[in-house]
Amino acid sequence: MTSPADPLALPHGPDWANRVALAPLTNTQSHADGTLSEEEHRWLEARGRGGFGLVMTCAAHVAPAGQAWAGQLGIASDAHLPGLARLAEGLRATGTRSSVQLHHGGRRADPSITGRPNQCPWDEPAKNAVAMTTAEVEQAVESFVSAAVRAERAGFDGVEVHGAHGYLIGQFLDARHNHRTDGYGGSFDDRLRVLTDVLAGIRAATGPDFQLGLRLTPEGNGISLEEGRETARRVLASGVLDYLDMSLWDVFMRPLGGAEGLLIDHFTDLPRGAARLGVAGKVLSSADVAWCLDRGADFVSVGTGAILHHDFAARAVADPAFEVRSRPVPRRVLQEQEAVSPRFLDYLAAGWDDLVA
Repeated sequence: MTSPADPLALPHGPDWANRVALAPLTNTQSHADGTLSEEEHRWLEARGRGGFGLVMTCAAHVAPAGQAWAGQLGIASDAHLPGLARLAEGLRATGTRSSVQLHHGGRRADPSITGRPNQCPWDEPAKNAVAMTTAEVEQAVESFVSAAVRAERAGFDGVEVHGAHGYLIGQFLDARHNHRTDGYGGSFDDRLRVLTDVLAGIRAATGPDFQLGLRLTPEGNGISLEEGRETARRVLASGVLDYLDMSLWDVFMRPLGGAEGLLIDHFTDLPRGAARLGVAGKVLSSADVAWCLDRGADFVSVGTGAILHHDFAARAVADPAFEVRSRPVPRRVLQEQEAVSPRFLDYLAAGWDDLVA
């Protein structure tokens, strides 16, 4: 039986110390130009000290056109390198492994920030989005690859490509809307092409010890459970990935489309070769982590639990009875004990009714 405390070996790069990873959490703490702030550095380094086997940044935009919110971390130019390098060094000193999540907002970018219409696989005036040219699609792929190379130069152990939640890569997977005829839309294989090109490009451009992960949505945003499962099956079998991180919203939920069983079971039964499979969604106790591992996951990504406790991982590994503190939590407690900055607290208070008192 797999324990949360067990180390995790991957095809490339160093082992993780345990099976608990920090989920990539939007926090709006970066500077306006995408450079890392002291608040964000402090937030992430605290999770490294808190025992997480992997500490991942929030979604970092790989191109100016892909920025989706104010205060988003950037990895789009060499101007972002000094802060990223300092972060990678700080995380390594804590003993954790480190990763940058690579992101492009596509139709969900913010034109008021980017100063240009949103890029999208199709025209969508309501989102101020225009269909990308084939050259722009190819440039977006290259932006992901260049960002991964930048993360490796900064000293991170790896990157995770954000293919979930209806952002640019997920938009190419959308069967409802992506009817492009240039080889990047229409059939399932062609809708998958941007994703596979990004993954192959990163693997070819980075070294043998650099870890490559991918976050996917199982269904929704124009993706059926059948296609979500097939996408997962193909990337796991490709030999390119070190891990697949399935964002399930709630690890205990049933499929949205009414399929039988639990959503997690539609992915833990897939052959994965040497790649590893992670799951995320409302994991709030040691028992939740153990349940996911018993269900067949190789690791568990933790979001809310890591906000409530910077040392969630250390507690989950050491205490089988650990559960997160009751909510809502006073701002002072989160700020002083858990390294959650006032800006991050404002973002959480605006989006979650029961998190911040």
